[in-house]
Amino acid sequence: MKIEKKLKELGIELSEPAKPLATHVPAVRAGDFVYVSGQLPTIAGQLQAKGIVGSDLTPEKAKEAARTCAINCLAALKSVVGDLDKVKRIVKVVGYVASAPGFIAQPGVVNGASELLGQVFGEAGLHARAAVGVTELPLGAPCEIELIAHVV
Repeated sequence: MKIEKKLKELGIELSEPAKPLATHVPAVRAGDFVYVSGQLPTIAGQLQAKGIVGSDLTPEKAKEAARTCAINCLAALKSVVGDLDKVKRIVKVVGYVASAPGFIAQPGVVNGASELLGQVFGEAGLHARAAVGVTELPLGAPCEIELIAHVV
C-alpha cells in the first residue's frame, strides 16, 4: 500500500472512475499492460475547467486540469488492478490539449500529468509521451490524458 500512502501524502483521494461519455470502458487490461482511456478533468462528475488553452484558459490553469486528468487515470487504473502497488511502470502518456491558433505550449500543459505521475511512482512514473494540440475536446474540456501502464 505504499502508493496509497503516497497519494494520501499528496492529498489525493481516488474516487470511482469517471463514467465514459461513449461506448467504451475506463481501462482494459491486456496481459501485463493496462490501457487507460482518455480522462477529462472532472471531479465528482463535474468538469473542473473548460475552454480553449491560449484564449479562454491560461496554460497554468490547463496544467492543473491535466493533473486532475492524471488523477482520474489512476482511479481507472486502480479499478482494473485493484492495488496501485502492482504498477511496475507508467509506460506512455498521451495528452490532448484544446489549443487556440498559435498556441504551441502543449508539452507544458501535459507536464501537469507527467509531474504527478513522477511524484506518485518515482522513477517508475517516468514515461514516453506525446502532447498533441487539438481544436476541441469532449464537453469543452481543455485537456484529456490517456496512459499505458505495465503491471504485475
